[in-house]
Amino acid sequence: MSAASELAALVERPFELLREIERRSRSAVAGKGSGDIPDEWVGIGFRIGQEHFVAQRDQVREVLMLPDAMTRVPGSKRWLLGIANLRGHLLPLVDLKMHLGSGRTSHRRMTRVISVNHREIPAGLVVDEVQGFRRFMDNEFTDTWPQTAARCDRFISGAYQRSSDTWPVFDLYQLLESNTFLQAAAE
Repeated sequence: MSAASELAALVERPFELLREIERRSRSAVAGKGSGDIPDEWVGIGFRIGQEHFVAQRDQVREVLMLPDAMTRVPGSKRWLLGIANLRGHLLPLVDLKMHLGSGRTSHRRMTRVISVNHREIPAGLVVDEVQGFRRFMDNEFTDTWPQTAARCDRFISGAYQRSSDTWPVFDLYQLLESNTFLQAAAE
């Protein structure tokens, strides 16, 4: 059966058709004409200050606009901005840049909340910008990365290097489970 007739056979199943087209496209880009798709890692890109990071896709529940209203929590540290009601669920909002000791996140049009997909610790991390999905090939991973200005090296689990760009992998679960994050009461 020819390649065109294989695709024509999938015309009544659009999802499978798109999946096959994607598989063929990736194989062609990788120089493999046909066969296995190269291993890739997919994450969510975001910005803290002027630095770019990427988080594992499965650690992010959703990306939200910064809510208009939130309730301040008395006696909490300044980086805990408050609690917001998002579609009937209360979510603590944390200024990630301030929590890391790098200043306050400016609330602008591009400011977003990353709702972390953690089973036990609900949290929304306020970041300067979310840049969408970032795809990297496994061979672009490195165990070394330049020191970050955002003071978050203890939460970095590696980096992806593509040409002159380095994307440190920010482990959101490690952040949420850290003692500094769990102790939000002001002293």
